[in-house]
Amino acid sequence: MKIRHVRAIAVFGIAVVALTGARGSHGGSCGGSSGSSSSSSGSNHSDNDGTSGSSSGGSVPGGSSSANKAERDVTINECTYDSATKNLVARVTVNNDGVLDYDYSITMKFTGGTATPASATKTGIAVAAGATEKAELTTPYTGSGDGSEYTKCEVSRASRS
Repeated sequence: MKIRHVRAIAVFGIAVVALTGARGSHGGSCGGSSGSSSSSSGSNHSDNDGTSGSSSGGSVPGGSSSANKAERDVTINECTYDSATKNLVARVTVNNDGVLDYDYSITMKFTGGTATPASATKTGIAVAAGATEKAELTTPYTGSGDGSEYTKCEVSRASRS
């Protein structure tokens, strides 16, 4: 093989690495939970909590599509029942590490063993390029107890435009 062929192959290899980007994954695992009054942190996509506890958790894993990227931009800070307002509340942080401004729409799903699944949606969460915004998603609690039957919340849908 001639030296110019070897050189061409080397340049091609460098170009492939430069174009695809030699960077790590942004996904996380799905393995975290917490007890009724403790906290959990790490990279998990759902947070479990009790009536008075809170869960701090990582981001949502996803692929390379825009919808999956939007889900990975969302970090669940806390999911809880607010007895004053009688609402299920999810507090999230949206991190836009891109170069464009986006408006995010997020839907959270609250579940538990005997609980009827509940959802909370918030649209129009404006996040500038390179910025982070906090948001609170709420949905009315329709049960008659103290909300303790809701032990898990997760991002069921996220998009950006």
